[in-house]
Amino acid sequence: MPLSLRARLATFTLGALIAAPAVRSNVVQAQSTAAAAPAPAARAANPADVTSIDAIVKALYESISGPKAQPRDFDRLRTLFAPGARMIPTGIAADGKARLRNWNVEEYITAAGPGLMANGFFEREIGRTTESFGNVWHIMSVYDSRYTPTDKPFARGINSIQLFNGGDRWYIVSVFWDSERPGNPIPAERITVKDQG
Repeated sequence: MPLSLRARLATFTLGALIAAPAVRSNVVQAQSTAAAAPAPAARAANPADVTSIDAIVKALYESISGPKAQPRDFDRLRTLFAPGARMIPTGIAADGKARLRNWNVEEYITAAGPGLMANGFFEREIGRTTESFGNVWHIMSVYDSRYTPTDKPFARGINSIQLFNGGDRWYIVSVFWDSERPGNPIPAERITVKDQG
């Protein structure tokens, strides 16, 4: 395994999340096997974070980003999601088989939080396509991930984000993502931010 890939898997990356021992199915694990942690008392969402799709996506990326050892704003993250929302990483495990994890927001925070802070983690949107039908909204949000804002990206991928507008605010219903890798490139036309570092 190349050193750069080994370093990536040691931090919060799709590979590290997918390769965790709790994944046992040959194809997918449909539900998380971890016990759900009780959610802390919820604070009200900042209206500026949930007034539009642009605002809620910006808040999503900002709430998980930050320098090494700095706590993330998980209270802010919690306010963005609808009750029962899911966060689902997928990808290819070390044995070459497709895997997914299916977490609620608290399970995601428990699983991913330490890795987000281990080496610094900054994720941003670099492209988006949007579809809707009635109350169902879906975006394909292309992202890149860096250890610091000025580093070269160590990973890129696409977040499939489902959203709901309740009339007074937007909610994230699910985030389902996969990373770019050999054999799974991001189509060039999906990337609209050209300063890739």
